[in-house]
Amino acid sequence: MEFYKNLKASDWAALLPLGVTCVAVGFGAKILFDKQFGTPVNPSIRKGESKVVDSVDIEDLGNKAVFCRCWRSSKFPYCDGSHNQHNNACGDNVGPLIVKSKE
Repeated sequence: MEFYKNLKASDWAALLPLGVTCVAVGFGAKILFDKQFGTPVNPSIRKGESKVVDSVDIEDLGNKAVFCRCWRSSKFPYCDGSHNQHNNACGDNVGPLIVKSKE
C-alpha cells in the first residue's frame, strides 16, 4: 500500500478527475436510493394496513392524553415511554405529543 508515496504531482493531477467522478457517482446513487428506498418510520405497528390511522374523540381524552410519535409504543397510539430507549440507542430526540385541556 505504499504505491502512493512514489506518485508525482502530475500523477495525482491525472487521478483527480477519476476520484471526483467516483465521489459524484456514489453521491448520486445515494440520493437516488434514499428517495426510492427510504427507511420506514414504523417498525412494527399494524404493518398489514396500507395506512395506520387512529382517531380519538376529544370528550374521551379527559384532562390530559399522551400520544406516541416514535412508533415503538406497546400501547400505540398512546405513549408508554419507549422513545427514551429509542433515543438512547440511536441518538434521536423524539418525544410524545401531549394534549391537555386548559385549566
